[in-house]
Parts: sequence; structure tokens; C-alpha cells
Amino acid sequence: QVQLVESGGGLVQAGGSLRLSCAASGSIFSSYAMGWYRQAPGRERELVARIISGGSTNYADSVKGRFTISRDNAKNTVYLQMNSLKPEDTAVYYCAAFTTYGTNWGQGTQVTVSS
Repeated sequence: QVQLVESGGGLVQAGGSLRLSCAASGSIFSSYAMGWYRQAPGRERELVARIISGGSTNYADSVKGRFTISRDNAKNTVYLQMNSLKPEDTAVYYCAAFTTYGTNWGQGTQVTVSS
């Protein structure tokens, strides 16, 4: 079981930036693929970005060029840098760890973008 704790959410104006962090427990963090998902009210949870152990990344089309996922294996932490934020980015953002035994989720952090 991997414990995940997100931080860095908040309220920001459109065009602004936020950086989300997700701290993970466990000694084999570097072997996990990690991801950020989001869920807006009334909508399904969707993948925002994913990074595998080797560092390759993929993004939802809606955030390409604006968001960047990265990881620091020495700190057991994955980040999501969000720039040029839009009101439609408003959602609860969840960190996910993809392990051999399944997907582990954080508790979520709220991101609200005002117009």
C-alpha cells in the first residue's frame, strides 16, 4: 500500500499558475508510474498527466503545453506544474500511484480558477 498526500491546491485567477505536489510513502517509489487525475463537479474523473519510472510523460490534450508533470525520486514526490490556468481547469486533483497490486489514490486537492 502506497500512501499519497497532495498539496498545493488553491484559488487562482485565470492565466495564473499553481504547482501541485504529491508525497509518497514507500522505498520503491522510483519503480512506480505516477499520475495526476482531476474530477470536476458532475463529471467523471479524468487523466491529466502521467509519468513512468523512466521519465516518459503523456498528457491530456486539454492541458498539453500548459501543464508539466515531473518527479523527484530522491524525495518520493511527483509534481504538476500548471500554467495559463483556465476556469475549466477547476476540479479536485488527485495523485495516483500505479503499482503491481493496483492503483493507490491520494485524498485530492481543490484547484479553483476564477475568471
